Amino acid sequence: MVAGLGIPLLQRFVLGEAASTLVAPSLGLLITDSHAHFWDPTLLDYPWLRNLPIGGSKLPADYWEAAAGFKMEKLVFVQAGCRQDQARSEVAWVEKLARGEPRISAIVAFAPMDDEKALALALEDFARRPLVKGIRHLLQSEPELEFCLRPQFVAGVRRLGKAKLAFEVGARAEQLPAVAKLVERCPEVSFVLDHLGNPRIGESAFKPWDESIRRLAALPNIACKVSGAATKADWKSWKPEQLRPYIDHVLQTFGFHRVMFGSDWPVCTLACSLRRWLEVLSEMTSGCTRAERERLFAGNANKFFGTL
Repeated sequence: MVAGLGIPLLQRFVLGEAASTLVAPSLGLLITDSHAHFWDPTLLDYPWLRNLPIGGSKLPADYWEAAAGFKMEKLVFVQAGCRQDQARSEVAWVEKLARGEPRISAIVAFAPMDDEKALALALEDFARRPLVKGIRHLLQSEPELEFCLRPQFVAGVRRLGKAKLAFEVGARAEQLPAVAKLVERCPEVSFVLDHLGNPRIGESAFKPWDESIRRLAALPNIACKVSGAATKADWKSWKPEQLRPYIDHVLQTFGFHRVMFGSDWPVCTLACSLRRWLEVLSEMTSGCTRAERERLFAGNANKFFGTL
C-alpha cells in the first residue's frame, strides 16, 4: 500500500463498469506529459509506421487539439523510431518545433548505446542541445532478453551519468529482470521505465511482471511512466478495470515520488483518445491526495527532466 492512500486503490472502484459509461472528475491540475511523439514521414523515414493507421503526420497542433480541455502545460518529446541514421536530424527538427511551441520542454533522443564511436558523436552533438534530457535505445526491438547486459551496452549507459542524461527504458516485460541488473550496475545514471514495463494486459498476464516491477522499484535510481496501458490491452474491447491492477501495482511499488503521467500520444490512439486515457487515470486516482496527483501528473516529470 502507498503511504497516504489509506486503502488499496482497487477497493475504491466498482468493477465491471463499462469504459463507455465511466465519467471522470475534472483534473483541475497542470499537466506535464512525460511521453509524447511527433512525426512527419515526408521529412524522416519511420519504417514501423508504414502499415499502421497512425502513419500520417502527427504535429504539435494535432496534439493540442487532442488535449483540449486539459491544462497541458509542458510535454516531453520521446524519439519516435525514425531510421537510426536520422536520429540527430529528428532532434534538430523537434528543436525547431519547440521554437514555435515552447511547451515542448524536453527531448529524449535516440543514441546507439552499443556503438562506442557513434555514441560519442551523438553525445557531443546533444551536449550543444539543452532540450535533450535523456536517451532511449529501444530494448524491446532487440530479440535477446539480456541485450542490455552486453558489456558495450552497459559501458554506453554509464557514459550518460557524466553527460547528465537519463536513460529511458523501453523493454518487453520478459526483459525486465535484465533491466534490473543494468540499473544496479549503473547507480550513477537516472533511469525511467516506459509504459509500466509493458505488461501483457491483453493476456491478463500479471506474473512474473509484478515481481519484476517490485525488484525495479526497490532500486533508488529508476522512476516509472504511467503510460501505454490501453495499448497493452485489446485495442477494441479493453475496459478500465483490466488496467487497474497494473496501474495500482506501479503506484504502490514506486510510490508517488517516482511515477509520472505519460500519454504515449499518438500511439495511444490505436486503443483510445488522449482525452479518454486522461479520464481513466483521473478516475483511478480520484481518491488520492492533491499532492500525490500533482506529483503524478506534473511534478515528478518536471523534476526528473528539469523542465521547471
